[in-house]
Amino acid sequence: MPAPRVFRLRSSLALVAVLLLAAVALLVPVSPAAAHDELIGSSPAADSTVDALPAELTLTFSSVIAPDEGASEVQVTDAAGTILTDGAPSASETVLTQPLTGSASGVVTVLWKVVSSDGHPISGEFDFTVTGAPTETATPTPSTEPTATTEPVPTEEPTATATPAPPADEDSTFGDVWPWILGGIVVAGLGGAVLYLLVSRARQQKELAENRERALGGGAAPDSPADSAPPTER
Repeated sequence: MPAPRVFRLRSSLALVAVLLLAAVALLVPVSPAAAHDELIGSSPAADSTVDALPAELTLTFSSVIAPDEGASEVQVTDAAGTILTDGAPSASETVLTQPLTGSASGVVTVLWKVVSSDGHPISGEFDFTVTGAPTETATPTPSTEPTATTEPVPTEEPTATATPAPPADEDSTFGDVWPWILGGIVVAGLGGAVLYLLVSRARQQKELAENRERALGGGAAPDSPADSAPPTER
């Protein structure tokens, strides 16, 4: 009977060995994946809230990442899809730095991709929120506007009353009347000249008529005694 027991013991040991080899075979492919780097921190941190968009974004990984050009990519956009990155990121040991530009308000989304120390690319995504508080603090500047209204207006009003226009108005009225006076004198002179011409012409016509009558009546003047005496009877 000892032979069957030994056989059973050997078979059980072989089964345990097979199970151990199967477990090792399952664990070996997992070990390289466990060696991949991972993101362990960022500034601004994931799901955090900041007052304004910082000048740069930093990502910290569990191991050194590849510093080669083009090996790392970072995309930062605001809620409207506006790109906030400024140039390419730079890697130094375990830290990746991405310069930022512009301003944002609301949720900002970060997409990143790097090459880990084992040569495999890894990527991820996270968000943080910008409250935009600095833009609200700029509103108190209108308080300077009331100081701009420094009472120079009352000083201009008295100057408007000092209008020495009356003497200029008197001169202007005399200048307006003077042409009418000259016109009246000229018209009166012309009227007198016309009247004189009419009177002298009437006298001339009368004298011509008298001279004509004298010539027709024999040369005696109409007022002479010879003409006025009656004819004598014989």
